[in-house]
Amino acid sequence: MDRSFRDGDVTQPLIVVNGPAGIGKTTFASRWLHTHESAFPDGQLYADLRGHVASGPADPGEILGQFLRAFGISSVPGDLAEQASLWRSVTAKLRIAVMLDNAFTAAQIRPLLPGGSGGLVVVTSRHRLTGLGMDGAAFHRLRSLGAAAGVELFIRGAGEARVAGELSAVRQVVSLCAGLPLAVCLASARLAARPGQPVAALADALTPDHNRLVVLEVEGERTVQNALDASYAVLGPEPARLYRALGVLPVPTFDVFLAAAACAESPEWAERRLGELVEANMLEDIGPDTYRFHDLVRVHAYDRATATQTRTDCQRIERRVADWYLHTATEAQLRITPIQFTLARTYVHPPQLPLPFSDDIGALGWLDARRTHLMAVLRVVAERGWHVAAWQLVDAMWPLFLRLRHYDLWIEAHGIGLAAARNDEHREAERQMLNSGAIGLAAARRVEEAAEWYTESLRAAREAGDRRDEGQARLGLGGCHFEAGRLVEAVVELDHAVRTWTQCGYPRGVALARILLGEIALAEQDLDRAIASFTLARDELLAVSDPHDAARALSFLGRAHARDGNHVTGTAQMCKALETFTASGAMHWQARTLEMLGDSAREQGDDTAAGAFHARALALYEVTSPADARRLR
Repeated sequence: MDRSFRDGDVTQPLIVVNGPAGIGKTTFASRWLHTHESAFPDGQLYADLRGHVASGPADPGEILGQFLRAFGISSVPGDLAEQASLWRSVTAKLRIAVMLDNAFTAAQIRPLLPGGSGGLVVVTSRHRLTGLGMDGAAFHRLRSLGAAAGVELFIRGAGEARVAGELSAVRQVVSLCAGLPLAVCLASARLAARPGQPVAALADALTPDHNRLVVLEVEGERTVQNALDASYAVLGPEPARLYRALGVLPVPTFDVFLAAAACAESPEWAERRLGELVEANMLEDIGPDTYRFHDLVRVHAYDRATATQTRTDCQRIERRVADWYLHTATEAQLRITPIQFTLARTYVHPPQLPLPFSDDIGALGWLDARRTHLMAVLRVVAERGWHVAAWQLVDAMWPLFLRLRHYDLWIEAHGIGLAAARNDEHREAERQMLNSGAIGLAAARRVEEAAEWYTESLRAAREAGDRRDEGQARLGLGGCHFEAGRLVEAVVELDHAVRTWTQCGYPRGVALARILLGEIALAEQDLDRAIASFTLARDELLAVSDPHDAARALSFLGRAHARDGNHVTGTAQMCKALETFTASGAMHWQARTLEMLGDSAREQGDDTAAGAFHARALALYEVTSPADARRLR
């Protein structure tokens, strides 16, 4: 390692730390960044690019989504180029440090480079990534520990008294570990767990090559396999069972509830077993109730699972976890959007665990924090051909998409859900996926695609004779026409939706159509018609206990009154709607209402208030809808 990197030259914008697996790249780079934390006052970000996992390296778009959301941008564009552009804009004036761990290729890195010149990116990789030289990277290679350093590290882990008189055997163990810090630490942990075992016996145990991690046959990984096998061998049966179960899961991190679900045990059991795995250096504790594997240990855990269990056993673990996510997401859905129509759920392994939240805000927070897990589980469920579970999981994620508007995940999930519903030949679920997915496409400004989905939904609803779904498709098509500026066509579809829902007795749907008809009247400056439509819609929505959409109607009603010259009443109504959206965490509608308050204040000549309202709206749009942020800006 060059002295300049050790001593902290933080003026180099891109640094690549490479070396063999287990050499300590992540630990080294993390600690170096920690010592220079003050040089990056705008924060530090970390991402595991999963360069050497069985499922393949992380897509740059996934990481960009995480980074943008970390800066409060929850409405992430679906296109990689747009994501990268937004990322560079967000970071253009910031002094941040970004650690990109376990990189696979230079192409994986380039979209993740921030804008401006005040930041630093540190990349770790088993590959040299020489292509990043074109981007001005400085390269630093970590090499294996020397014999003396390896012995010192081993003794620190095992204790001086534990190895007294066996220095020769310690040197042999370190040699068998090929100077890899990971292997040395695991070997010393194994020895510490066996107080009666001499160091020479450990050396003997490490000597045979069991040829497990053949996929990683570079620079000493087989020795790491030996160390991992030895550490695994001294685990008790229960932590070993959890170790194998976690090894087959598609998610990068674990918590107590997930571990309990994987093994069909209690949270208390899982907490004890996780602690034992952390103590044995087989699992890393990276935060409050958050654990992960080192990438080599993950490979080993998967190897142990598939070597000692049948494929059916491994898939049973996956299905238990999928059912737990489905059950928990469904409970969150029922709590957050109780008025929404929810299709029936079916479970192979009905979960018995307590819920990890107790109120609406906690439920929405759980969905948001687990969104990448939910998507990873959804992809596995689809790959396994568990079609019913796939579309049900997408349906359960509805509040996540509706309230927080992660457009990229919204659209991907509904593509998977639609295919699953069709494979399941469940026509009602197919229409649900078409309607919910079309809402996401329209919200992401992909209006023509949304219209195609709504048209398919309309056809399917007519074939099934489902008048309620027919009205939903008509409502969606009306919204698409409105967004495209085709107001006459929009009114035709919406009037049809009102008639359809009136005939089949669905007053909530009628009210939702009236809101959109009111918006059209507002756009056409027909304020009397707009006020009448919004008033009727709000009354109908309150009657069916839908406070969220009633607040939407009230917000527009207030805007219509303000436009009609009744500023006091209009402002009061918009402020009351804002209170409802703020309490529920509906940030997009907070922003819409604040924008309308700002417009109304400006029309009254109060530029100070208008500026304040618009500034608050812009801050929220930056989080929920970059397109609206650009428009307002």
